Amino acid sequence: MAIKGIEAGGFNYAQLNKAVADSKVANTAHEDFAVKLASFKAQAMGALLGSVGGNGEQGGGLDGVFGTQGSSTGLDAILSPSHLTAKSQVGSLNPAGYNMALFDPQAGYNMMSLINNREVSYKAQYEGLSRLQPAVTRMQQLGTSLGGMTTETAPADIKAQLQGFVAQYNSWIKDFAVDMQPGGALADSSAAKVTRHELEQNLTSPFNGAVHGVQGMRALGVTIDPVSHMASLDAATLDAVLAEKPLGVVATVREFAGNFAKSAELLNQADNFIPRQLDNLSRALAYIGANKSAWQAEFGMGDAAKPLTTQVAQALAAYKA
Repeated sequence: MAIKGIEAGGFNYAQLNKAVADSKVANTAHEDFAVKLASFKAQAMGALLGSVGGNGEQGGGLDGVFGTQGSSTGLDAILSPSHLTAKSQVGSLNPAGYNMALFDPQAGYNMMSLINNREVSYKAQYEGLSRLQPAVTRMQQLGTSLGGMTTETAPADIKAQLQGFVAQYNSWIKDFAVDMQPGGALADSSAAKVTRHELEQNLTSPFNGAVHGVQGMRALGVTIDPVSHMASLDAATLDAVLAEKPLGVVATVREFAGNFAKSAELLNQADNFIPRQLDNLSRALAYIGANKSAWQAEFGMGDAAKPLTTQVAQALAAYKA
């Protein structure tokens, strides 16, 4: 405004106040969206996306959000469409899939990209664990069968049974080796890794048979490769122990077999590692499916998830089938 204009008509304080007010409204709206997006990430996605790893503890992960009965105070309250649209930020998406009604369309779009990718990851994990669960049951049966050895079992039969056990154990390891490697369907699954670790610990424990003068399956020639996790049986070592302590060998195998079968049974028990992980993944995927449209309207479409590896792509195909 020119000096002469001010002298003639006076200073227009209303115009100045309006400019300041408009600026405050814009800043407040931008801050509201930033706060809201941060809250969404921290409260909802932190629980939904970060806790599905599942360590088997009661009350952790999704249980802490959903509540034991799927309470409406959990994700329903946080992610309901009425909550998402409280600021009237839902608008038509542009051809690129961005919600231009937002003050930060890119941040919202990135949020949906994350959700899209996690949805694919969860589906791959679910498929992998669905295959792992019956495989662990077979390991339980394998241990139970090995525990049928008696003092009347001939040394040659003992060796044959242990060789058969090692072969079947290695077959199980091979079936899921690629899944548990980086980029595999179960690479981020704590339940899968705990399962392999627990069963492996039985094979490497020095306490099986200790009271009989034998320090675990290793003393019988059974060892585990720390890199491949594959088992091997040294026949010469087994022959030597069989000749010296035949009763100790049988007692050690029976004790190991019982502990091995029990570990496999517990891993598959309701509310333990594998069933709990499957339950968490199932509920997370159901919730993403039920709310994805509302989230997309709020934050934008996000980039479509692309399987990073052949293994994940195969797991997704199996999940859809």
